[in-house]
Amino acid sequence: MSVLDLSIDDLLTTTRSVRKRLDLSRPVEPEVIRECLELALQAPTASNAQEWHFLVVTDPHQRQALATIYRKGAERYRELMAPVYQQRLASSEQEAKTVVKLMDSGQYLIDHLHEVPVHVIPCIQGRTENMPVIVQAARWGTIMPAAWSFMLAARSRGLGSSLTSFHLFFEQEAAQVLGIPYEEVMQAALIPVAYTLGTDFKPGARKPLESVVHWDRW
Repeated sequence: MSVLDLSIDDLLTTTRSVRKRLDLSRPVEPEVIRECLELALQAPTASNAQEWHFLVVTDPHQRQALATIYRKGAERYRELMAPVYQQRLASSEQEAKTVVKLMDSGQYLIDHLHEVPVHVIPCIQGRTENMPVIVQAARWGTIMPAAWSFMLAARSRGLGSSLTSFHLFFEQEAAQVLGIPYEEVMQAALIPVAYTLGTDFKPGARKPLESVVHWDRW
């Protein structure tokens, strides 16, 4: 599998959350996913036990079932976040445009998730419900670098992805669909993966560094 000619800085600044530019008609070879996962295994981990798992879903019926759960979760999220989005829509014209664009892109993925050829679900041993924040941070901080490494590896091979989580509103239902032992293993995300329509991605619009960095004190 050929790798795109990207510098490290290019890779880090152009690995976007890809939704509308996923090629829904092109299959993804299993060996490419395996290459990306092999690289993801080298991510830093907070535990020497490396208690990660990656569930790769390609079966159309399984993807359809996951997409149904995902849509329910998206509706739940929309209800919870409605006041926040209303506030952002009313704050300024530029912010309203940003929110509308984000919601349109998100809705596209909601509508087409079942068509995305590969769903990757990073998981980790152990659950964090009702645990202290430090325990939760350690568990999430162990699996998320591996998920991000997978996404970077995918980008370098012409694949697009997006770190999503709507299905986690109904994680136990997803666990039943996928045969995941819910009491022992926690799902961290659902990453839809497909080749992209074109590979020319640009850095995203971000706030100036000066507005978000703090030295020594807040």
